[in-house]
Amino acid sequence: MRFFVLAVLTLMIGTSLASAQSPYAGDELRPLKSLSAKEVESLRTGQGMGFAKLAELNHYPGPKHVLKLADELDLSAAQVAETEGLFQEMRHNAIALGEQLLAAEMELDRHFQEESIRPKSLQSALLAIGKLRAQLRYVHLEAHLRQRSLLTAEQIARYDELRGYRGAAQDHQGHSKSHK
Repeated sequence: MRFFVLAVLTLMIGTSLASAQSPYAGDELRPLKSLSAKEVESLRTGQGMGFAKLAELNHYPGPKHVLKLADELDLSAAQVAETEGLFQEMRHNAIALGEQLLAAEMELDRHFQEESIRPKSLQSALLAIGKLRAQLRYVHLEAHLRQRSLLTAEQIARYDELRGYRGAAQDHQGHSKSHK
């Protein structure tokens, strides 16, 4: 019986210690504490990171996905060419801003590591980071805005359907805006 009680107590203590561990455990070893490796890679390669979800879910297709679905959307050669140009411009701008954002995050991280951060410098750094994030989001959202104008209402409805957005057909009924 003592063995059983001892085993239960050991298990309870072990479980208690494990549950006290921070969800951040291990992140202190990352080169850039505020961003995961995946986020860093996404910023370096101009990926969307969900910045344009608002547009995507409101019938503003993204150029990257439009290009992947070009055949299913029955895009014209002109639409493909314009979409490729739009995508390359968006990607170029997103990469440039992503690098600036990474540099700003690294600088903030460095100040914390060196224990040289102060309220004024913290506020300034965060405002700069916020501005870069807003500019990056703008690049992605604006590309969706421009992409929409390159497509017909039928292509947008088909895009939504192909991307699996429920209610896409109902949302497009009575949609009288012409896009192209």
